[in-house]
Amino acid sequence: MSIHEWFKKKKLEKEGAYVRERLDIPGNLWVKCYKCSQAIYTKELEENLKVCPKCGYHFKLTHFERINQLVDQNTFKEINANIKSVNFLNFTDSKSYTKRIEDAIAKSSLKDAIVTGTGKLGGKDAALGVMDFSYMGGSMGSVVGEKIARLIELAIEKKIPVLIFSSSGGARMQEGIMSLMQMAKTSAALGRLRENRLPYVSVITDPTTGGTSASFAMLGDINIAEPGALIGFAGPRVIEQTIRQKLPPGFQRAEYLLEHGMVDVVCERKALKDTLVKILRWFDEKE
Repeated sequence: MSIHEWFKKKKLEKEGAYVRERLDIPGNLWVKCYKCSQAIYTKELEENLKVCPKCGYHFKLTHFERINQLVDQNTFKEINANIKSVNFLNFTDSKSYTKRIEDAIAKSSLKDAIVTGTGKLGGKDAALGVMDFSYMGGSMGSVVGEKIARLIELAIEKKIPVLIFSSSGGARMQEGIMSLMQMAKTSAALGRLRENRLPYVSVITDPTTGGTSASFAMLGDINIAEPGALIGFAGPRVIEQTIRQKLPPGFQRAEYLLEHGMVDVVCERKALKDTLVKILRWFDEKE
């Protein structure tokens, strides 16, 4: 048997095994865990708040799932829902930014990478911003910055705390300097919030990187991270290539940042609502 025939045989065997696997496991009934590679019954995963019951891996949540898990029923009211990005730089790479926006809206059913509004947690009023990774990897453009700034202005007007749940790959390159300016805009808005003696709680989920982590995600009066969340500015591979050294185990993960004082709490998803309610009540008592 020639080398070519041997590779062809192996390829057919692999494809046959894949087809048999697909036939044996009906679609959407089982999910493979990204961390432990175990098969999880989809219904069991959803009942466990999308946390792997075998290894504790926290799957990504959509904005709807996050709000549904944490906000008191029927209390969330969205604001600034119809703001969306435009291609003001006429940016084009493999396709135009205009087309990317259209595709992202169609794929995620969102106008941009964050949903903002007001709601109650344990009966406590709060202004909420929830990022959704399904829209262009949760990237921060001018709309994300504007919606966060408007959310903070509303919180100051209503004298309520701000909670932002971040999940982002960083600033959106298609908007150039305009996306980078959102770091200054959101930081300045949070400065005004602090001047008004209103609390800001940042909940950092996997992943939160780039300009998002460098601005509002790390500016909380209390920074909470989900277990195992990747949190950093540049990625581990880029850092290793730059400094030409091997990074320590768990570098840029939530637990590593907790150990080094960059976050205040690493909280499992099942305990997150109770933790947030306790924090909001604690701030109330301090007023």
